[in-house]
Amino acid sequence: MSRAIVLVGFAEALSAPESVWSLVDAGFQVVAFGRRGRASALRYSRLVECHEVTAPEENLAASLGDLSVLLDSLQNAWPDSRLVYCPLDDKAVWLGSKLTFSSAWISAGPRGLQASLALDKWVQTEMAREAGFNVPDTARVQTSADALDFANKVSFPIILKPAQCVPEYQGRFYVCRKWICANKSELDCAIDEWKERVPLLAQTFITGVGEGAFGLAAPDGVRAWSGHHRVRMMNPQGSGSSACASQEVPEEIKVRGERLLANAGWHGLFMIELLRDDSGKLWFVELNGRPWGSMALCRRQNFEYPAWHIELALDRNTPAGSPGPGVTNLLCRHAGREFMHVLFVLKGAKSHALTKWPSFWSTLSEVLRFNRNDSLYNWRRDDLKVFAADFYYTVHDNIFKSRN
Repeated sequence: MSRAIVLVGFAEALSAPESVWSLVDAGFQVVAFGRRGRASALRYSRLVECHEVTAPEENLAASLGDLSVLLDSLQNAWPDSRLVYCPLDDKAVWLGSKLTFSSAWISAGPRGLQASLALDKWVQTEMAREAGFNVPDTARVQTSADALDFANKVSFPIILKPAQCVPEYQGRFYVCRKWICANKSELDCAIDEWKERVPLLAQTFITGVGEGAFGLAAPDGVRAWSGHHRVRMMNPQGSGSSACASQEVPEEIKVRGERLLANAGWHGLFMIELLRDDSGKLWFVELNGRPWGSMALCRRQNFEYPAWHIELALDRNTPAGSPGPGVTNLLCRHAGREFMHVLFVLKGAKSHALTKWPSFWSTLSEVLRFNRNDSLYNWRRDDLKVFAADFYYTVHDNIFKSRN
């Protein structure tokens, strides 16, 4: 008999396959929800049962309603089992923060102040600054005048990005891009495209190497710290990694991170995203309150954060995550994103602010060079269809998106 029934979503999340495998290997039975009519690699897994709900990008109220019906259905199907809701991406975090759970359910997602911290980048920057992190010059922008005023106060280049992790517009989630602006002309183009639909965060644009600090916040403090740095981003202009390598978390980041999480009363897994500039200074980027895209690298080091997260939700006194294991010097690569990285490099930069664009031929050589100790995202011998589907949908979805 399984230890608990865990409902995860969305099935399309980058972290979905590795998170599900972590839970299954720990003895949990996993059920997933995905967008109706939307393909995903997880749907090809033989280890999880998938259900469909209305995509929140189409209708938020309908998505919430479908998810509530699914919760009731699972509760009726397993009346004597422990039931846990576990969001895998920011949109599922938002839905979980709005749902009313019956006493049969445990929510392993952020709620209340924790949800505000997980979903509002302005709240994140303010709390990170209070915790001692280096934070770029930042302003919350709601109008074109706000954006122009910020640009007049700081030096170009600047970056504009959604202030909310899941922006809402006209009763649905709105997919809002980021803009890097090297000058007034590029800012004017960004403002024209934005059209003031959702609030933005304006920041000075800093180049460097992305780093991540991960852990599990428990009653006795943060357990199982681990870290990585990005070897390559899928899109050099700014995106998730296509290849990342393990590294130690600096002590000062641990101290600041524990202070930030304690101030928010955080519990469970987390990721603190950072940027190391050319001088070596680390800057706070954002905090993720759900499984992150590079979960494969953590699992290759034996850091089973998703399983530990559920164990902590079920029992606050669990020793899960301590002491942390220690496999080091690993590189993990996402096959589909590596392929797309080559295409993005070939396409070229979109902003004059990106002065260090990678060479195509050196990029191709690096991507084709596969070392013996390298590992792959979403690779599992007894669930191989997931890897093949993940490669296909990663390439298909990014090429299709780039044409729109």
